[in-house]
Amino acid sequence: MDIQHQQIKGEGSFFIEKNGHQVANMAYTMLSPTVMSIYHTGVDDDLQGQHIGESLVEAGVEYARKNHLKVKPACSFAQSVFDKGNFNDVLA
Repeated sequence: MDIQHQQIKGEGSFFIEKNGHQVANMAYTMLSPTVMSIYHTGVDDDLQGQHIGESLVEAGVEYARKNHLKVKPACSFAQSVFDKGNFNDVLA
C-alpha cells in the first residue's frame, strides 16, 4: 500500500487511500518550525493487524529525519510505536 503525505499550513497527515477514500491516517500538527506532534492514528477495521498504523508513524519519523524535525508522539498509539522502536534521534 502506498503511503501518501499532505501538509497545509502546519497541519499534515500520512495516509493510505483505497478507491478514493482514506482507509488509514496519521495526523500531525507543527508545534513550531522544528517540532511536529502526532495527535491521531487510525486504521479502518478491515485493515487491523497488518501493522499499517506503525508504518504510518514510521513514515512520519522518516519525514522528520529528512527535514531535521523533532517529533512529539501525543496520541497513545504513536507513543507505543516510539516505545518499541529506535526513534530517540527525533523524539522531542
